[in-house]
Amino acid sequence: METLLQLKNVSKTIRGKKIIDGLSFDVHAGEIFGFLGPNGAGKTTTIRMMVGHMNITAGEIAVCGVSVKDNFEKAAGHIGAIVENPELYKFLTGYQNLQQYARMTKGVTKKKIDEIVELVGLKSRINDKVKTYSLGMRQRLGLAQSLLHDPKLLILDEPTNGLDPAGIREIRDYLRKLTRERGLAVIVSSHLLSEMELMCDRIAIIQNGKLRDIQHVHGAAADERKRYFIQADDVDALLREAAGFGDRRVEKVQTGIEISLSKGEVPDFIKHLTDGGIRLYEVKVINKSLEDRFLEITAEEEEAQHV
Repeated sequence: METLLQLKNVSKTIRGKKIIDGLSFDVHAGEIFGFLGPNGAGKTTTIRMMVGHMNITAGEIAVCGVSVKDNFEKAAGHIGAIVENPELYKFLTGYQNLQQYARMTKGVTKKKIDEIVELVGLKSRINDKVKTYSLGMRQRLGLAQSLLHDPKLLILDEPTNGLDPAGIREIRDYLRKLTRERGLAVIVSSHLLSEMELMCDRIAIIQNGKLRDIQHVHGAAADERKRYFIQADDVDALLREAAGFGDRRVEKVQTGIEISLSKGEVPDFIKHLTDGGIRLYEVKVINKSLEDRFLEITAEEEEAQHV
């Protein structure tokens, strides 16, 4: 997969306090990458460094292989961004807003504007004044504005903030369309866990300026461990046999056990149990919601800090 954004050990210090501490991750073409964390975790600070609104104290941010620090103008040419709410002229029409932006951007033709208007679904209202637009329509116009120069990377800070459920779904559908049809990478920062779970392919969890984990939202990687529930007729015997399968965290529950396994280990583990005379009734993945995983990861960090 083509890497469109790369962060290497990025840090930010403000007035002697380290706000961002050694962030490293890659974002690939064709994916929606979520940036999730509690308020004050450092999400917006990181985004501001990506788009050049804030200097990088240490480390490197590269967009399409171009350093933001060393060659900002070239790197910025690959980025489209909405940080918080899109800035629009409410007394102008949607089309006039796009024309105004096009005057500041080389090579944006009328044909290009019409194409983007069609893409974001504003064709029927593009000649109405922005002050008559709903919040969702303004967000779509902001998306159109950020796409005019054909960026490879789209960065959106709280893109569904203030939208009703229909507006949120609209934005989600358009982002999926962009990644599928145009191969863009989209970074979305939000605190709406349920929405991030529906929208994103992977999610980075940031807390106190540090990267805590990167989660695959829709299906784990082949070698990623999941938690499994195993039920058998003799739970004590099941527990003993499971303990002999190597170094695994095994927990006894009411009618069976819970154990962490990778997908490839599951057939071997079941064979190990049946060879040991265990009669199995049920083997199932314990699916945790993004909310469960997020709270688990952030709670573990809070506990570690108070030890």
